[in-house]
Amino acid sequence: QGRLVESGGGLVQFGGSLTLSCVASGFALDSWAVGWFRRTPGKQREGVACIDKNETKTHYEESAKGRFTITRDNAKKTVYLRMNNLKPEDTAIYYCARELSPYGVGSRRADDYAYWGQGTQVTVSS
Repeated sequence: QGRLVESGGGLVQFGGSLTLSCVASGFALDSWAVGWFRRTPGKQREGVACIDKNETKTHYEESAKGRFTITRDNAKKTVYLRMNNLKPEDTAIYYCARELSPYGVGSRRADDYAYWGQGTQVTVSS
């Protein structure tokens, strides 16, 4: 059974940086687009960024533009989310997921994804 495992979260100060990793096991990650999402208490899950399987197309939600970068290393079955200039409002549990359709190029809709990881907590102090 395939699964995704996130790591790299932690406590960081305002303006700091973190790099999250999403490692796949049980399936060939290079056949799927991958998205990063986040959830804060009392709020719905929201998209952060997504990347197609060939790393030719990426999309960032407004909150991530100019600060976050999504990349992937298919040989390592890993997708990364580099987060710079972090703000307290970035505090959340961050999840990665694989797009359901093998023809997907990175959807912004969480319903188009499966194989959600367990998440990694990111906390930004002010």
